[in-house]
Amino acid sequence: MNSPSTAAVLTARRIAVSFVATVSAVGVTASFASAEPLAAPTAESARHAARAAHATRAIPFTHATVAQQQDGSFTVSWKAPGAGSVTVYADGKVVAYGGTEATVTVRRLPAADRRWFRLVPDEGDPLTLADRSLHLEGAANFRDAGGYRTADGRWVKMGVLYRADALHALTDADLAKLRRLGIRTDFDLRTPSERAKAPDRVPAGARYVVANVIGEDSAGELPPTAEASERLMTDSYRQLVTRPSAAKAYRSLLRTAIDPGTYALVYHCTSGKDRTGWATAALLTALGVDRETVMRDYLASNDYLAASNAAELAKQPPEIAARLKPVLDTRAAYLNAALDEVQARFGSFDAYLREGLGLSAQELERLRAALLTD
Repeated sequence: MNSPSTAAVLTARRIAVSFVATVSAVGVTASFASAEPLAAPTAESARHAARAAHATRAIPFTHATVAQQQDGSFTVSWKAPGAGSVTVYADGKVVAYGGTEATVTVRRLPAADRRWFRLVPDEGDPLTLADRSLHLEGAANFRDAGGYRTADGRWVKMGVLYRADALHALTDADLAKLRRLGIRTDFDLRTPSERAKAPDRVPAGARYVVANVIGEDSAGELPPTAEASERLMTDSYRQLVTRPSAAKAYRSLLRTAIDPGTYALVYHCTSGKDRTGWATAALLTALGVDRETVMRDYLASNDYLAASNAAELAKQPPEIAARLKPVLDTRAAYLNAALDEVQARFGSFDAYLREGLGLSAQELERLRAALLTD
C-alpha cells in the first residue's frame, strides 16, 4: 500500500493528533423628527409610543446577501415583507431598485477593498451589507462572521468579527488591505507546533492573542479507513465542548469580543473550519442566530476551501484520498456531534455558555449589545 505524503499526514494531524484537530448588516441609525407634545404623556401612552417607534424603525429584511462575481459584478438579493420598494445605494449613489423580494446585479463599480451596499426600504430602517469574503490571496477562508439575522429580528453586525484559516501565507497586499479595513486583534486558536511551523502575519499594530483550543501537541496518523476518519472527526467535535483548554480559549474569545475596542477582530485556526467553526457556531448561537443558519455558515467552508482541498486530494492515491477527505471536509454530522454533546452535558446551549464557558448573564447581554443591531 502506498504511504500518504508528508503533506497529507500533516494535514490530517492538525485534527487527528489532537482529536480536533454577504449577507448582512452593520449598525445603522436613522433620525426621526417629532413634534412637541401638547401634554405630558402617561406611562401607558409612552410605552405604546415606544413600541410603535421601534416597529417603525425596525429593519424589515428577513434575508439579504451580497455576492461578488468573477467578472467583478455584484449580485444583491433580499426579502423584506411589508417594506414596500427597496432602493440600493453604493458610495451614496443609487445603483438598483427592487420590490419586497428581489435579486439584482450591479456592474461597473470602481474597485474597493470591500464594496458596501445600503438597502433602503420605503418602510423601516435600512440595511448595510457586503460580500462576506475578503478575497485574500493568502487566506481563502477569511470571511465575515456577521451579517446574519437573529430569531428576534436583529442582525449581527458586519465588519467587526472575522473568521479565517491560517494567516502565515498572507501577501503584502493582503496585509495592506487588512490594515485599511482596521484589523486590530488576531486570536490564534492553534497549538504551539502549528504556530511555530506557520507563524501568523498580521497587520502592523494589531494585537496578537494565543488561545490554544486543543492544549498539548501530540503525534498521530491518518486513520486506516474513511469510516475511521469520520469517527475521529465526530469525536474531535465532541471534545471541542468537553476539553478544558477549549473552554478556556472560547471563553477568552467571547469575552474579548464584548469590547468594541478590540474591533475589527479575526480568529482562526489552520483551515478555519473546525476549531474556528465551533467558535463561530458558539458565537452566533449566543447572539440568537437560528441553528439552520449556523449550520449553513459552518458548511460554507467546503466552498471556500474547495480549490485547496481538491488539489490536496488530487496528489494522493485513491485509497489515501478516501481516508483524507473526511478530515478535510466540514459535514453536518460533525457540528451536530458538538451540539448533541452540549445538549447531553448541559441540557441547553444557554447552560453551556454559562456553565461550560463560564460567561455570566451580564456578559452575554453585553456581547449582544456590542454585536447586534436592530
